[in-house]
Amino acid sequence: MKRKGLLAGLFGVAAVATGVTSWAIQSYSAADPDSKAPSAESQNRQDASSLLQAGILQQNNHDLEGADRTYRRVLELDPRNKFAWYNLGVIAHGAGRAADARADYDKALKVDPAFMSALFNEALLLETSDPDRAGDLLKRVIAGNTKAGTAHLHLGRIFHQKKRDDKAADEFRRAVADDPSLRSQVPEEFR
Repeated sequence: MKRKGLLAGLFGVAAVATGVTSWAIQSYSAADPDSKAPSAESQNRQDASSLLQAGILQQNNHDLEGADRTYRRVLELDPRNKFAWYNLGVIAHGAGRAADARADYDKALKVDPAFMSALFNEALLLETSDPDRAGDLLKRVIAGNTKAGTAHLHLGRIFHQKKRDDKAADEFRRAVADDPSLRSQVPEEFR
């Protein structure tokens, strides 16, 4: 049941991130200046942007194999496309390929160390296997977003696992203050 809730949350995060990705891509595309003869680099970026949008549609329509191929084509055109790396990570994460997901999230973070969605998803991936690293990633998410209720919730769980209940209680309190709907996910002894 806990894993089912985590997967539901992960897919919810992926859906939100996909929407953010779509918005960012449209902004990225609009930022390219019009010119009569676009450079090869500019053309590659435009092609990568179009492919990325196609990959997002495939992913939203549950064509994960097609989306995977499309994102890899994006990366052939634009190897520093953080959205393609991130979405490959989401696909791998959902398929239970943790090592691949972590590698893809890391590549997205090399392009943009403050990419909140990649920070958060990598933290979720590492929460049980490497709680110290997960905690560090969650703290970065919180530093970049003061209303990061879900990040506070997961950080509270990490502190609770480490028997640091004073810090866990503080994080759970912050989680619920940021998002009251998270109250049901706070362990009973901290409500």
